[in-house]
Amino acid sequence: MLSSITDVKVSSSPAAADQDGRGAALIARMESVPISRWHVRARVVMGSATFFDAFDALSLAYVLPVLIGMWHLAPGQIGLLIATGYIGQLVGAIFFGWLAERIGRVKSEFWTILLMSVMSLACAATGNFNGLMVCRFIQGIGVGGGNPVAAVYINELSVAHNRGRFFLLYELIFPLGLLAAAQAGSLLVPHVGWQSMFLVGGIPGLLIVGFIWCLPESPRWLIGKGRFDEAERIIERIEASTDKRIEVKARPRVPAQAARKAGVRELFSAFYRKRTFVVWALWGTAYFVANGLNNWMPSLYKTVYHLPLGQALRLASMSNVLSVIFVLACAFLVDRVGRRRWVMSSFSIAGVLLAALYFTGAPSAYGVMLLGSTAYAVIGTTTILLFLYTPEIYPTRMRAVGTALATSWFRAASAAGPAIVGVVLGTKGVAPVFLMFAGVCVLGLLAALGMTETRQKSLEEIAP
Repeated sequence: MLSSITDVKVSSSPAAADQDGRGAALIARMESVPISRWHVRARVVMGSATFFDAFDALSLAYVLPVLIGMWHLAPGQIGLLIATGYIGQLVGAIFFGWLAERIGRVKSEFWTILLMSVMSLACAATGNFNGLMVCRFIQGIGVGGGNPVAAVYINELSVAHNRGRFFLLYELIFPLGLLAAAQAGSLLVPHVGWQSMFLVGGIPGLLIVGFIWCLPESPRWLIGKGRFDEAERIIERIEASTDKRIEVKARPRVPAQAARKAGVRELFSAFYRKRTFVVWALWGTAYFVANGLNNWMPSLYKTVYHLPLGQALRLASMSNVLSVIFVLACAFLVDRVGRRRWVMSSFSIAGVLLAALYFTGAPSAYGVMLLGSTAYAVIGTTTILLFLYTPEIYPTRMRAVGTALATSWFRAASAAGPAIVGVVLGTKGVAPVFLMFAGVCVLGLLAALGMTETRQKSLEEIAP
């Protein structure tokens, strides 16, 4: 007990107590305002950035079926090209998570979207394997930083009441971005050319950066930095957006001084150590399966099942259609079901579906579409839910860096997954690929047993 107390160092001086009291009062005012047009406007603007984050992340998967024939790529090269983008994302998640703790959520998000969009245009200008690999790595730095920083920002604007629904309706934009990439790929690539995918992903992003820059900073981050006057001006605008109020039963304790002393080491303190290792395992296992499936589906239909390009891309896009439907259901049910039970069910159902593909031998493209796409959509709810859950389990003083480090495991797993699929596919065939994914689902289920339930609790109550 003593160690958990000393993990969070709070100054006991009168000045610090006054600051802590003012911070707590401001947080209580935020929590008392239900979701209003102010929140929705911020969600829409940040969501537009997340949309193109998702689009750019998946664009390569719908370009590869063309590049495989044009550049004569082997399975190992395909896996390497996919993995390179995720290695860049790993770097970006760590760097921009660190940056968001220092210069703020909004400014960090601005730079991620700018980098991502510029490099999308650079990808369109490349004409060889090595050039595209370098551009995807640099673009990945922006993609990797964008989504976790945006998730932290939206989470910090949310209130305890129905936070899961508010956040997941925002995060629904990510599978919609994946769906848009899938549909654009199936329509544009066969008729316009592979470069069109990168142009569509890059040009609108350059238009969005101005709207991102104009967003108000997270009041919770400002409070943590002792910038109370700035935070109060934003909270006043939130309060002015609606006359409705929610009863706040207890004023949260906000140790403002501790926010300036937090570091990476606190992630491994007695209080947060279990949370950190559990959430790392969840990110790694969920995204190993989800991105391994999503990035390889178009190429599997084309190379293993020998479908025409247009048909292969259309079948692959069904994964993302189902994903949008399942994530929408998750948004409306997660505050009732709870985070822990949802994630456990997701891993269990996806594991059974993927094991069924192995035991049947995955004989047809349509069987893979039915079982594999459903498995992807089910596990996809967990990949989206983790963007809600991870910021919830850490305090504001280390929420961005904690979330960024957790998402770095998804980047690592997403890099490893497609590369390993290429090796297994080339040596063992397609059915063992699905057995591998089913085994990883079992590991995810075991990790989910250690989750902390967070529904209907304020962020300060969950993570002191």
